[in-house]
Amino acid sequence: MQKNITRLLMVFVILFSFTSCEVIGDIFKAGMGFGIFIVIFIVAIIIFIFAKLFGGKK
Repeated sequence: MQKNITRLLMVFVILFSFTSCEVIGDIFKAGMGFGIFIVIFIVAIIIFIFAKLFGGKK
């Protein structure tokens, strides 16, 4: 029980030590970078599949 209260207090201290705009900005930056990575990965897979399907042997 004491361990949970300590963790909760640490979370509150961390949350109040940052401004809300700073935290939200960091979250969106990380999300945007990850989103761009996923989009590039999916496009690469689609190109690979089309190359295998329609890159037929002559």
